[in-house]
Amino acid sequence: MNSEKLQKLVFWVAEVNENDNDIVGKKCANLGRMAQMGFQVPPSFMVSIEACRKFMHETGARTEINRYIRKTSDPKDWGIKELEKRSRDIQDIIKSKEMPADMKQEIASHCRTLTGGGDVAVSVRSSGAESRPGMFATYLNVKGGADILKRTIDVWASAFESRAISYRISKGIPFDADNLGVAVVKMINARAAGVSFSMHPVTRDATKIVIESIWGLGEGVVKGTESVDRFQLNKNTLAILEKQIGKKEKYVISTEDGIKWEDVPSDKQNIASLSDEEMKYVANLTKMLEEKLECPQDTEWAIEEGAPFPTNIYLLQTRPAKIMMDTSGSILDRMVEDVLRVHSNIDISKIKPPKDIKLH
Repeated sequence: MNSEKLQKLVFWVAEVNENDNDIVGKKCANLGRMAQMGFQVPPSFMVSIEACRKFMHETGARTEINRYIRKTSDPKDWGIKELEKRSRDIQDIIKSKEMPADMKQEIASHCRTLTGGGDVAVSVRSSGAESRPGMFATYLNVKGGADILKRTIDVWASAFESRAISYRISKGIPFDADNLGVAVVKMINARAAGVSFSMHPVTRDATKIVIESIWGLGEGVVKGTESVDRFQLNKNTLAILEKQIGKKEKYVISTEDGIKWEDVPSDKQNIASLSDEEMKYVANLTKMLEEKLECPQDTEWAIEEGAPFPTNIYLLQTRPAKIMMDTSGSILDRMVEDVLRVHSNIDISKIKPPKDIKLH
């Protein structure tokens, strides 16, 4: 592998691909792979795993954490309360450190280019070299270089969330094994968003594409199975085979004050969140991804408010499809997992789910 690439701290999305899991983490590498294949992904850059290591070493955080651990009992013997306290203390150590000047300058430069120097919202997401579902932080609607830098450090600190520490201990993985890459992704002001499967996720019918969509941002948590739209299309012809329109009463949108729940306008609650044209376009993207990646895909996407079709459709992530073993719950549960798994980290404190919203 190119040694220069191994030492690089920041990459634009199209500079990385599926071979760079160990450099920027799987989430970043996946996004870069889609960009290199010619699919439209949100403008974004990646802070490398090496940057995390460099930060931990040069700031003395690693040494301070090791010294702290030596003064405590063996992590394997920590009870729940002790684990939570140690987790907070370690994260506080990391968050108290100032980013090295050269790293700060490079990330800030990429921030200015990505946002055009304006007040553009981004998401700051963790990206580990190994899959650690639900263990690390995601921050939404982050604006300005200073906040992006702060949230980058917060993501690195989330490697020591109590659930991440507990997981490593249970698997015999070194206590401090997880160094994280960070994806800084321009947020799409989504009119609608959803998930598509290139194979029916319940029946395993390989001739079907299944799409589920909601109004607003993909981070919106849905109420049960009735609050999403569900569509089935023929994979070969893209003919629409079935439409199930959910009663979509609540959605999550981006506002000047942040990310928040709103009531869906009454005239939109019982109509499809996708046009037939958009439905077929999303289905075709899903089909193309399956063909290029040579296995069924589970794909997340968003449609930008106010932008012309089809340049308003962005791919956010794709991965090998997981086959559901029963029909309980929404397929969008897969999409919502990212929010539910990190709800204690995610910077959406202003989102207050209505009492009738069920979190799966």
